[in-house]
Amino acid sequence: MTEKRSMKEVREEVIKVLKTVYDPEIWVNIYDLGLVYDIDINDNLDVYIKMTLTSPTCPIAETLVQKVESKLSYIDGVNHVEVEIVWEPVWNQDMITEDGKLALGLM
Repeated sequence: MTEKRSMKEVREEVIKVLKTVYDPEIWVNIYDLGLVYDIDINDNLDVYIKMTLTSPTCPIAETLVQKVESKLSYIDGVNHVEVEIVWEPVWNQDMITEDGKLALGLM
């Protein structure tokens, strides 16, 4: 029987996985682009992600959500994954992490 993982361990792995999902137009990962607004993990290790897109007319919105859900579902111990696209607050370049700004040449 495997030991149940802590929410902190799962959160750290969720972030690692999110950093492997790239915006195909900008080619920076969605986490460092600041597209991930909230990561909620409950006691059952169900993962709920609130994220946005750089544009409401993003042609790959549905595909991107499916990719995030699929990749996160492979994390050991995670039971359920749900990704919700939100539009508030509106994404802007100030939300990009320092790593993302470096990748984009903004620093």
